[in-house]
Formats: sequence, structure tokens, C-alpha cells
Amino acid sequence: MHASARPGRYNPGVIPRVFAPDAGTTAGGIVALAPDEAAHLTRVLRLGPGAAVRVFDGRGGEWAATIRDGAKSRVSLTLGPPLAPAPEPRVAYSLAIAVLKGDATDEAVRDGVMLGAAAIHPFVAARSEVSLAALARARRADRWRRVAIASAKQCGRATVPVIHEPVTVDALLTGAPGPLRLQLVEPGLGEPSLHLADVPVPSAVTLAVGPEGGWTPGEVAQARAEGWLALGLGGRVLRAVSAPLVALAAAQAVWRDR
Repeated sequence: MHASARPGRYNPGVIPRVFAPDAGTTAGGIVALAPDEAAHLTRVLRLGPGAAVRVFDGRGGEWAATIRDGAKSRVSLTLGPPLAPAPEPRVAYSLAIAVLKGDATDEAVRDGVMLGAAAIHPFVAARSEVSLAALARARRADRWRRVAIASAKQCGRATVPVIHEPVTVDALLTGAPGPLRLQLVEPGLGEPSLHLADVPVPSAVTLAVGPEGGWTPGEVAQARAEGWLALGLGGRVLRAVSAPLVALAAAQAVWRDR
């Protein structure tokens, strides 16, 4: 029986996607997978030689492929023709997220990737409940990169956003990229005359979302002094983990971005 039709296969009928950053530069069309990707195919999906997969490199390239050989954590693929991945947004969205309690930042990263963020900038604000030292000890940036890969794999993107190392709020406000930088603030703190629909569609934008306790007045003032625009997202207070998703969805809807 063909491996792709093996009884008990996880999610039958769906061609699995695997991440291989060297796929586009591999000589001879043979790609060796990293141990974690190989283990997922063999131990979780229970696929063997001859099974069809899709492989993407995280930089926009995607190919049809078949499993050439493999056992447990060692799998190689034979590349086939290139495929059309899910389209990327026209606007390059950089999403700046204040690090949240527990695993909530994982959720924000996952949703940001699915909605097309091109880069994610974690930062620690005055009201954040975690320090940069603690994040470094826990290697959280590496964890968020794994979350980003898994999210891209699930949603069909062939591009994996850049996940930057966490920085202080001062470093974010003074060094964030782009001519258009929007600080998403609580109701009543935004500039009354500023509405997202009035902002011309940019080529790139940075959207910054604060922590659970919100921005401090000093952070709002500092952002304004650095050229950020304070923008509200309606009259209700949003959860910090939901606000990045709302911000990206609102911008894409208003700017008619895909």
C-alpha cells in the first residue's frame, strides 16, 4: 500500500508541508530534513518513501516533493516542480508585541504569522511582567521562531517572518523601522482626528501593541516625540493577546490588502 494511503495516517487527504531552509539551494534536488521535521513526518504522520509532501524554504519558495528515504529522525526528499504558495500581503507589516505573561506571546506570534506579518519585534515595556534577562535565559526568541515556522506551515505561507530578539521599549520606540509607525493605544489615548481609513496605504508599517497593563503615559509621550502616531482601535479595551490580531486584520481590511 502506498505510504500516503496507509491506514491511521494523520489527517488523510492533506499533503503535509515541511520546512527546509536550504531547499532552494540544494544541488541535485535532494533535501535532507532537520531532525525535528523528519521526526514529524515519520513518527507523527507515519509517512514513508514515496509519500508526497510540499517543502518550503521560508523565503518564498515552495516545491512539490516526495520522500526519498528515511527512518525516524533521518529523512531526505526529492524535489519536484515549484509550486505557488499563499500570496503575501502588499504591505510589509512589522508587528511589535510587548511580551505577555506565560505562553500568550506564542499565541500572538502564531496569529501574526497567519495574518501575514513580515517581521515581529518583541519588546519589554514598563508594565511588562518579564525581564529581558529572563527571556534570554529561557531562549524565548528561539521558541517564537519555532512557533512562527509551525504557523507558516499550517497557514500555507512559504515565507517565515523574521523574529527579532526582544528589546527594551526605549529601543523599540527609537529604532523601529519604517516611515509609518502606529502605536495602538487604549480608548481615549489616540489622536482624535486620526482614523485608519484616513492613512494612505503604505508600502510598510510598524504596528506596536502594549502589554496587559497598557502603555504608560511616558511611553505614549515618548512615542509621539519619536514620530509615532497614536491610534485607537475602537471604544472597547482589547486583551493584549487579541490586539495584534485585530490591528493586522483592521489594517488589511481598510487598506484592501490580501
